[in-house]
Amino acid sequence: MHKHKSIKILFTTLLAVLSIGTGCAGDFSDNPQVQKFIDEMVVKHDFDRQQLENLFAQAKKRDDILKAISRPAEGKAWYEYRQIFIKPRRIEGGVEFWQQNAALLAKAEKEFGVDAAIIVAIIGVETRYGANTGSYRVIDALSTLAFDYPRRGKFFRSELEQFLILSKEEQVDAASAKGSYAGAMGYGQFIPSSYRHYAVDFDKDGKRDLWENMDDIIGSVANYFHQHHWKLGEPVASKVISKAAVPADLVSGSVKPSEKAGHFYDAGIEVSPPLPAGMPAALLKLEQRDGPEYWLVADNFYVITRYNRSPLYAMAVFQLSEAIRDAYKQ
Repeated sequence: MHKHKSIKILFTTLLAVLSIGTGCAGDFSDNPQVQKFIDEMVVKHDFDRQQLENLFAQAKKRDDILKAISRPAEGKAWYEYRQIFIKPRRIEGGVEFWQQNAALLAKAEKEFGVDAAIIVAIIGVETRYGANTGSYRVIDALSTLAFDYPRRGKFFRSELEQFLILSKEEQVDAASAKGSYAGAMGYGQFIPSSYRHYAVDFDKDGKRDLWENMDDIIGSVANYFHQHHWKLGEPVASKVISKAAVPADLVSGSVKPSEKAGHFYDAGIEVSPPLPAGMPAALLKLEQRDGPEYWLVADNFYVITRYNRSPLYAMAVFQLSEAIRDAYKQ
């Protein structure tokens, strides 16, 4: 398992060391938006102005981040997206990860009521079980998107605020912490607000570490699903096996279930395995190379989209979890 540099330097201590560069011009040093942001952090959260100025003097605008966020994998057709994640190596990696962390996954499943296979699949989809937790400095990613990506600038300014607060709370090195191009961190790729709200200190050592502490990593993914109302043992999705064409008006506008499964059965939809007729469901259409396929999805499927809103992502997680579960039991 790939190991990452321990992130244990106090935010204030690190920035004091870096204060040698005081006054040097960086990509964000003279940006009026950044100066306003610093003012707000000083007033709202009692940050030291000079330390923040030192930090932003080092932050770099990354054009490759702006390019990456404009072409997410979720823009692909399902048959292209699926092959990124549902492949033998990722399934085998999931079985190995489960075997290495069986007791911890069982503990998380019991305490949070979240399927161990789903926890494994999330970590597999996000970072290949920790092999790739991101190579971008989080401060570069969030600064670039907060101040040079107007379309979602408000959101990323909020995440930058959360990241700086997190750095003090969890003793994270704000200047060198690495993550994704969108500022997501650790094995489970939590954005800063999710890290602060859903990460747990599962081993009770006084720190929530999503880079190196497997207890916290697994416990935090489980808690995220628990807080979004995952129901252990309930179905996620069932494939439509009807031979007749599916009427377009039956396809749901959202993956949030708003009809009972029986509503779709009454319209001639057959699925395998069947969902209980009284269970809330939504009908999802996915593009395969040779035409559409349809799935009846339940509340647990919607819960996966609380981690990532894309139905493609949720289906990839679900199908990977099932493949890993089957292989793990063999």
